[in-house]
Amino acid sequence: MAKWEVKIAGFGGQGVVLAGGILGKAAAIYDNKYATLTHSYGPEARGGGCVAQVIISDEKILYPYVVELDVLVVMSQEAYDKYASELKEGGKLIVEQELVQMPEEVREKSYGIPATRMAESLGSKIVLNLVILGFLTAVSGIITANAMRESIRATVPKGTEYLNILAFDKGFEYGEEILRTHGH
Repeated sequence: MAKWEVKIAGFGGQGVVLAGGILGKAAAIYDNKYATLTHSYGPEARGGGCVAQVIISDEKILYPYVVELDVLVVMSQEAYDKYASELKEGGKLIVEQELVQMPEEVREKSYGIPATRMAESLGSKIVLNLVILGFLTAVSGIITANAMRESIRATVPKGTEYLNILAFDKGFEYGEEILRTHGH
Protein backbone atom coordinates (compact mmCIF):
# COMPACT_ATOMS: atom_id res chain seq x y z
CA MET A 1 0.00 0.00 0.00
CA ALA A 2 1.27 3.43 -0.90
CA LYS A 3 0.41 6.25 1.52
CA TRP A 4 1.77 9.78 1.71
CA GLU A 5 1.28 12.31 4.46
CA VAL A 6 1.88 15.88 3.30
CA LYS A 7 1.89 19.15 5.20
CA ILE A 8 1.89 22.48 3.36
CA ALA A 9 2.57 25.43 5.64
CA GLY A 10 3.10 29.15 5.29
CA PHE A 11 1.19 32.29 6.15
CA GLY A 12 -2.27 33.50 5.25
CA GLY A 13 -2.48 34.91 1.75
CA GLN A 14 -0.05 32.40 0.17
CA GLY A 15 -2.80 30.01 -0.92
CA VAL A 16 -1.81 27.21 1.45
CA VAL A 17 -5.31 25.78 1.93
CA LEU A 18 -6.13 26.12 -1.78
CA ALA A 19 -2.92 24.22 -2.60
CA GLY A 20 -3.92 21.44 -0.20
CA GLY A 21 -7.38 21.28 -1.76
CA ILE A 22 -6.01 21.08 -5.29
CA LEU A 23 -3.60 18.30 -4.26
CA GLY A 24 -6.34 16.31 -2.51
CA LYS A 25 -8.77 16.74 -5.39
CA ALA A 26 -6.13 15.67 -7.90
CA ALA A 27 -5.58 12.46 -5.93
CA ALA A 28 -9.21 11.61 -5.19
CA ILE A 29 -10.89 12.62 -8.44
CA TYR A 30 -8.24 12.47 -11.15
CA ASP A 31 -5.74 9.86 -9.88
CA ASN A 32 -8.18 7.31 -8.38
CA LYS A 33 -6.69 7.46 -4.89
CA TYR A 34 -8.16 8.28 -1.50
CA ALA A 35 -7.43 11.64 0.08
CA THR A 36 -8.21 13.70 3.17
CA LEU A 37 -7.61 17.40 3.83
CA THR A 38 -7.52 19.17 7.16
CA HIS A 39 -6.37 22.73 7.67
CA SER A 40 -5.98 25.43 10.27
CA TYR A 41 -5.25 29.13 10.40
CA GLY A 42 -3.63 31.36 12.97
CA PRO A 43 -5.84 34.01 14.58
CA GLU A 44 -4.93 36.64 11.95
CA ALA A 45 -6.84 36.76 8.66
CA ARG A 46 -3.76 37.47 6.53
CA GLY A 47 -0.15 37.05 7.48
CA GLY A 48 -0.77 34.57 10.30
CA GLY A 49 0.30 30.94 10.26
CA CYS A 50 -1.61 28.59 8.01
CA VAL A 51 -1.28 24.84 7.43
CA ALA A 52 -2.97 22.23 5.24
CA GLN A 53 -2.52 18.52 5.88
CA VAL A 54 -3.22 16.13 3.01
CA ILE A 55 -3.13 12.36 3.24
CA ILE A 56 -3.14 10.42 -0.03
CA SER A 57 -3.44 6.65 -0.13
CA ASP A 58 -4.20 3.73 -2.41
CA GLU A 59 -6.50 2.41 0.34
CA LYS A 60 -9.20 3.96 2.53
CA ILE A 61 -7.86 6.43 5.07
CA LEU A 62 -9.05 5.71 8.58
CA TYR A 63 -7.46 8.67 10.37
CA PRO A 64 -7.42 12.09 8.66
CA TYR A 65 -4.50 13.68 10.52
CA VAL A 66 -0.81 13.50 9.74
CA VAL A 67 1.02 11.07 12.02
CA GLU A 68 4.19 10.30 10.05
CA LEU A 69 5.04 13.26 7.81
CA ASP A 70 6.46 12.17 4.43
CA VAL A 71 6.56 15.56 2.70
CA LEU A 72 6.76 19.01 4.28
CA VAL A 73 6.32 22.10 2.13
CA VAL A 74 7.23 25.35 3.91
CA MET A 75 6.67 28.79 2.46
CA SER A 76 7.69 30.86 5.49
CA GLN A 77 10.34 30.88 8.20
CA GLU A 78 7.70 30.46 10.90
CA ALA A 79 6.37 27.33 9.16
CA TYR A 80 9.86 25.84 8.93
CA ASP A 81 10.61 26.61 12.57
CA LYS A 82 7.32 25.12 13.72
CA TYR A 83 7.06 21.96 11.59
CA ALA A 84 10.54 20.87 10.42
CA SER A 85 11.00 18.59 13.42
CA GLU A 86 7.86 16.63 12.41
CA LEU A 87 9.34 15.41 9.13
CA LYS A 88 10.14 11.72 9.34
CA GLU A 89 13.65 10.42 8.69
CA GLY A 90 14.12 10.30 4.92
CA GLY A 91 11.11 12.55 4.30
CA LYS A 92 11.17 15.28 1.66
CA LEU A 93 11.51 18.91 2.70
CA ILE A 94 10.43 21.44 0.08
CA VAL A 95 11.15 25.09 0.83
CA GLU A 96 10.54 28.51 -0.65
CA GLN A 97 14.29 29.08 -0.65
CA GLU A 98 14.19 32.86 -0.54
CA LEU A 99 11.87 33.01 2.50
CA VAL A 100 13.30 30.18 4.61
CA GLN A 101 16.70 30.05 6.29
CA MET A 102 18.00 26.74 7.66
CA PRO A 103 21.26 25.05 8.60
CA GLU A 104 23.46 24.15 5.62
CA GLU A 105 23.28 20.41 6.36
CA VAL A 106 19.47 20.58 6.18
CA ARG A 107 19.53 22.75 3.04
CA GLU A 108 21.71 20.19 1.26
CA LYS A 109 19.05 17.50 1.78
CA SER A 110 16.07 19.72 0.98
CA TYR A 111 14.45 20.79 -2.28
CA GLY A 112 14.53 24.56 -2.67
CA ILE A 113 12.69 26.70 -5.17
CA PRO A 114 12.48 30.50 -5.58
CA ALA A 115 8.70 30.16 -6.02
CA THR A 116 7.74 33.72 -5.14
CA ARG A 117 10.20 35.15 -7.66
CA MET A 118 9.01 32.66 -10.29
CA ALA A 119 5.38 33.64 -9.66
CA GLU A 120 6.31 37.33 -9.92
CA SER A 121 8.02 36.63 -13.26
CA LEU A 122 4.63 35.44 -14.52
CA GLY A 123 3.13 38.77 -13.46
CA SER A 124 1.28 37.57 -10.37
CA LYS A 125 2.74 36.73 -6.97
CA ILE A 126 -0.60 35.13 -6.12
CA VAL A 127 0.26 31.99 -8.15
CA LEU A 128 3.12 31.15 -5.77
CA ASN A 129 1.11 28.18 -4.50
CA LEU A 130 0.74 26.75 -8.02
CA VAL A 131 4.49 27.06 -8.64
CA ILE A 132 5.06 25.17 -5.37
CA LEU A 133 2.50 22.50 -6.37
CA GLY A 134 4.26 21.96 -9.68
CA PHE A 135 7.58 21.57 -7.90
CA LEU A 136 6.05 19.21 -5.31
CA THR A 137 4.55 17.09 -8.10
CA ALA A 138 7.90 16.77 -9.87
CA VAL A 139 10.11 15.99 -6.88
CA SER A 140 7.73 13.80 -4.88
CA GLY A 141 6.13 11.50 -7.45
CA ILE A 142 3.00 11.34 -5.27
CA ILE A 143 0.59 12.44 -7.97
CA THR A 144 0.62 12.70 -11.74
CA ALA A 145 1.08 16.04 -13.45
CA ASN A 146 -2.03 15.44 -15.56
CA ALA A 147 -4.18 14.85 -12.46
CA MET A 148 -2.85 18.09 -10.96
CA ARG A 149 -3.57 20.07 -14.12
CA GLU A 150 -7.15 18.72 -14.23
CA SER A 151 -7.64 19.59 -10.57
CA ILE A 152 -6.29 23.11 -11.14
CA ARG A 153 -8.65 23.64 -14.10
CA ALA A 154 -11.61 22.46 -12.02
CA THR A 155 -10.71 24.53 -8.95
CA VAL A 156 -9.37 27.96 -9.89
CA PRO A 157 -11.70 30.81 -10.88
CA LYS A 158 -12.84 30.78 -14.50
CA GLY A 159 -10.58 32.90 -16.67
CA THR A 160 -7.48 32.22 -14.54
CA GLU A 161 -6.85 28.65 -15.68
CA TYR A 162 -4.12 29.56 -18.18
CA LEU A 163 -2.03 31.55 -15.69
CA ASN A 164 -2.46 28.92 -12.97
CA ILE A 165 -1.47 26.03 -15.27
CA LEU A 166 1.48 28.11 -16.51
CA ALA A 167 2.61 28.60 -12.90
CA PHE A 168 2.19 24.89 -12.16
CA ASP A 169 4.19 23.97 -15.27
CA LYS A 170 6.96 26.42 -14.36
CA GLY A 171 7.35 24.80 -10.94
CA PHE A 172 7.09 21.30 -12.41
CA GLU A 173 9.81 21.99 -14.99
CA TYR A 174 12.05 23.47 -12.29
CA GLY A 175 11.56 20.33 -10.20
CA GLU A 176 12.39 18.06 -13.12
CA GLU A 177 15.56 20.07 -13.74
CA ILE A 178 16.58 19.81 -10.07
CA LEU A 179 16.13 16.02 -10.20
CA ARG A 180 18.17 15.81 -13.43
CA THR A 181 21.04 17.93 -12.19
CA HIS A 182 21.17 17.19 -8.45
CA GLY A 183 19.40 13.89 -7.99
CA HIS A 184 18.03 13.20 -4.44
